Amino acid sequence: MFNPILAVNNLGRVSINAIGGLGHAGIFMLRGISGCICYPWGYTRFSDQLLFIGAKSVFVVALVGLFTGMVMSLQLYKTLVQFGAEGVLGAAVARSLILELAPVLASLVIAGRAGSAMAAELGIMRISEQIDALDTMDISPIKFLFTPRLLASILSFPLLTAIFNVVGIFGAYLIGVCLLGADNGIFWNSMISTIDMYDIICGLIKPLFFGFVTAWICCYRGYFCTTLRGGGQGAKAVGFATTSAVVISSVWILILDYILTSFMF
Repeated sequence: MFNPILAVNNLGRVSINAIGGLGHAGIFMLRGISGCICYPWGYTRFSDQLLFIGAKSVFVVALVGLFTGMVMSLQLYKTLVQFGAEGVLGAAVARSLILELAPVLASLVIAGRAGSAMAAELGIMRISEQIDALDTMDISPIKFLFTPRLLASILSFPLLTAIFNVVGIFGAYLIGVCLLGADNGIFWNSMISTIDMYDIICGLIKPLFFGFVTAWICCYRGYFCTTLRGGGQGAKAVGFATTSAVVISSVWILILDYILTSFMF
């Protein structure tokens, strides 16, 4: 039998837990940002994270970008030929990559590769009491662990997105011009005449937000893995935190992409 009082009680409990969790995550974020402002925030740790998140993700990002551009060129060319509009192939591929596909796909790839590692690493440090040891030594764990990863993510995501753009356009050129026979001059001229600096800037602003959100969510889930609802303890908590961090950050990347696109255009 339906009990309206119990239903309202359950709804209230879920709402309070959600608001409390959001506030907890917000405080974690603000403490991480304050660590960026207060010097020193750890140049060595920052450079290590920049190497791991940025440099070591170049190959997989470039590989995904290459085949994304090749597939787009193949599909668009066959469609545009039917309408006699194959001359806009370069512009169509470049605009799609720069404004939407490159920021989103590159960020999803990095979130899957580096975001999961951040959550797992901090989760293991939590269950092995290394974070508690930092507190004991009067070292801020958030500033020591979260801040360098946050800064490295904000810097790495736009740079990797730019690499995705370049490699993706090159892949589109290989298929469209070299394989399918599109005119080389028209391919590049349509791209240059269509894409302006505003498009490029917008395409690089998005990854800044994606990198911020990915680092925030993944580090938060790993840092508090033992207190997450349904996470459990020990290795189970680390696995749950890692999985949920990647899923949540991926969903928020897509949500933010729509929000930012609606404001930019």
